[in-house]
Amino acid sequence: MAGNTINYATTLAEALKTLREGGVILYPTDTVWGLGCDATDPDAVARIYGIKLRDDSKSLVLLASDMDMIARYVKEIPYIAQDLVEVNDKPMTIIYPDALTAPRGDRYHLASNTVAEDGSVGIRIPMSDYLKELVFKLGRPLVSTSANISGEPTPQKFDDIPEVIRNAVDYIVDRRLERESTGLASQIIKVGTDCTVKIIRK
Repeated sequence: MAGNTINYATTLAEALKTLREGGVILYPTDTVWGLGCDATDPDAVARIYGIKLRDDSKSLVLLASDMDMIARYVKEIPYIAQDLVEVNDKPMTIIYPDALTAPRGDRYHLASNTVAEDGSVGIRIPMSDYLKELVFKLGRPLVSTSANISGEPTPQKFDDIPEVIRNAVDYIVDRRLERESTGLASQIIKVGTDCTVKIIRK
């Protein structure tokens, strides 16, 4: 790849190949750089916890291509969540109750090690067209957790990512795509089945 031209087809194909083979990618999200894997693969998810040196009792944020994909992996979408997505104009993670999980994972259920102890799961529809296409073609939610060692600062750009993280993944998405990132964490909103709304992070 020459100059500032990004070969989207190539980096998309390589990322997809890695994810479908159970690998872990390092990629710029619409917020910050993240570690990603197929959210239905418990072994790949466990690798991410290991890379981050993070307690696996904590949940992970996931990316979905659209509301239809989210509907396949949670028991119910409170109507308020649909309203929030429709009016949203910046990265927003919604915590949904009652994720559909399977202990050993299959493509129709989230890996049980992606969700919180109360069964809820945080999912965001990314604002990046590249990420929407990546997740859509994967056909399943994508783990999206910050590319840092647990407890250390979240890297806002590629140069901030520790070498130990870079060396631990199977594929690094073209770093020039970080120009589509905000460099800021998403807002987080938790919704209940009764349509209550709690702002976790603005």
